[in-house]
Amino acid sequence: MLTRVDPGPAVVVCNSCRHSAVAQVDADGVRGGAALVAALRGAKAADPRYAGIAVQEMACLFACEDFCTVHLRAPSKIAYVLGRFVAGDAAARAILDYAVHYAASEFGRVPFSLWPEGVKGHFITRTPPPGYVAE
Repeated sequence: MLTRVDPGPAVVVCNSCRHSAVAQVDADGVRGGAALVAALRGAKAADPRYAGIAVQEMACLFACEDFCTVHLRAPSKIAYVLGRFVAGDAAARAILDYAVHYAASEFGRVPFSLWPEGVKGHFITRTPPPGYVAE
C-alpha cells in the first residue's frame, strides 16, 4: 500500500529502525527510528532554513543492518540512503543541513566540502531517478 506525499525534497525516515546494532528500543520503549523522526521534526520546526525539506516517515526501509536510516530524495535527483545515526539533535541537524544543500543542487550531488561532519561515513546507497543513470 502506498500513501501520496508531497513529491518535493524530503527526508524519509524509517520509523521502525533500531537504535543500534544491539538495542531496538531505548529505556522508554521508543525505537531509534521514532526518536530520529522526533528529532528531525524538532530541528525543522526550530530553524527556518529547513522549511523546504519535508520530513516524512514510513515503516522499514529494509536497511536493518545499518539502523536509524533515512532516504533523501527529490524529483529528478540522485537519491541517497544514509544510516548508522545516533537518534538525536546532532544527527537531525546534520541530515537537514545536508538536505538543504541537496535540495539546492542540480542533480543531487553535493560537493564534499559542503557535507556536514555528521553525515560523513553514513552513506549506504545512491539511486538514480527513474529514467536516468548517474555519470
